[in-house]
Amino acid sequence: MISFKKILVIQTAFIGDAILASAALESIHKQFPNAELHILVRKGNESLYEQHPYLKKVWVWDKKDNKIKNLFKTISGIRKEKFDWLINLHRFASSGLITVLSKAKVTCGFDKNPFSFLFTYRVKHNIGDGSHEVQRNHLLLKKYVDADFSKPKLYPSIANFENVSAYTKSSFVCMAPASVWFTKQLPKHKWVELFNKINPNTTIYLLGAKGDEALCEEIKNASTHKNSKVLCGKLSLLDSCALMSKAEMNYVNDSAPLHLASSVNANVTAYFCSTVPAFGFYPLSDNSKVVEATPAPPCRPCGLHGYKVCPQKHFKCGNDIVIEATN
Repeated sequence: MISFKKILVIQTAFIGDAILASAALESIHKQFPNAELHILVRKGNESLYEQHPYLKKVWVWDKKDNKIKNLFKTISGIRKEKFDWLINLHRFASSGLITVLSKAKVTCGFDKNPFSFLFTYRVKHNIGDGSHEVQRNHLLLKKYVDADFSKPKLYPSIANFENVSAYTKSSFVCMAPASVWFTKQLPKHKWVELFNKINPNTTIYLLGAKGDEALCEEIKNASTHKNSKVLCGKLSLLDSCALMSKAEMNYVNDSAPLHLASSVNANVTAYFCSTVPAFGFYPLSDNSKVVEATPAPPCRPCGLHGYKVCPQKHFKCGNDIVIEATN
């Protein structure tokens, strides 16, 4: 059996993809517990891996400022490491170039990557067959990893739990109402409806980035439930993980907070509007529930990611979802 001493995982896509990449780290560590393990992520996602117990180094590529200059700076640093095995979970050209120029002994990635013909080996990436993304990622590992796929896992520290301890002294649920894409976001009036169905004695914490604060305040102010607090922009990603792990329930869209919940096996209810679980981004927590419009409108799914507006103008996939409190 081959043994790798130094391994790099690449996932420079958005935060949800970076969270799901943690599953590959778990599987690799099980197979090669003594290997030096590294990961490359885009700037902004590195905080996910603070104090990760299996990682020697988190590489960060800044895609916003001096993107090309920073790309080649990253490639130069990676080349010097002389990795034994490089696993590219990202399907686009930039990461393919990093892979090809890495000088790693063994390289692999998905066939959709434009540079994959230059990798040591590649595998097919099929969205829509019901497989979860972590299962698809695991296909890249199967050549050298015996075990089945792992679930994503992040590691909030004691400090992260201390940072949210003031919020966990009584019964609470978390809600993350925002999404980058309008059609992946449960409509605002549905969040208000959910708010009003939560036990009045249960605190509701609204989570998200600073830019989500206005939406969350609107939902809070439109509700009759008065025991709530907007925490947008006040918690780090791992702070949010720590809080979500203690919640009676976490209500999320098909977006990054869903995967944060999976990464700490937190109770989660996920609302799928324009996208469908069959794409492979459904929750993996032991106690998880997917909620969709029933019957589904014939136009659903309208795309893999989402849109700024409903292409059909009616947004039935969101507006027809039946709201029930599951905490």
